[in-house]
Amino acid sequence: MHIIQEKLLKELNRKNLSGMTLREIGSLVGEKSAQKIKHHLTQLSKKGFIAYNPVKREVKKAQQISKEGFVSLPIVGTANCGPATIFAEENITGYLKVSKKLAPRGGKLFVLRAEGNSMNRANINRKNIEDGDFVIVDAEQKSPELGQYVVSIIDEMANIKKFIPDLQNKRVILKSESTKEYLPIFIHENDNYHVSGRVIDVIKK
Repeated sequence: MHIIQEKLLKELNRKNLSGMTLREIGSLVGEKSAQKIKHHLTQLSKKGFIAYNPVKREVKKAQQISKEGFVSLPIVGTANCGPATIFAEENITGYLKVSKKLAPRGGKLFVLRAEGNSMNRANINRKNIEDGDFVIVDAEQKSPELGQYVVSIIDEMANIKKFIPDLQNKRVILKSESTKEYLPIFIHENDNYHVSGRVIDVIKK
């Protein structure tokens, strides 16, 4: 993807670009040519990343189900499957077009790329999570139940684990499921920790 298109997507994630002139949008991404901005907006629209109407000056995110039965979900970074070592940046780096059957309505969905193999024996719709796979996360499911797979943020670092509440000891256990042995992560109730969402499906690389 062209760097200007990447910048446009990031700006669209931060603010509403509808109603702005091409030059005003260009000033946000460091491009003075209005024609180049129009070209890149048109290309993003053709790729399904945005909905662009130059006549009405409308620029909208494309997280809407299309006539073909697909939806474009934002990719917001990487999550580690081992210890929490990948910073959880909430900047859109692109969009992944998936079938609406994999993106049920009613949730606020986003995509992360998995890094590492400590969840390669997980079972999410009969699929495991391997290095490079995409995981679909429902950001509205922040209160997981025993045995569900979650994206956790620990000290601003993202990781993917199996959620196990340990009420007796007032802690949460984040467990790996792998062909190799990985120690679990133990979270105390006062730690800087929260659930970013529940993993609902996996798109194999």
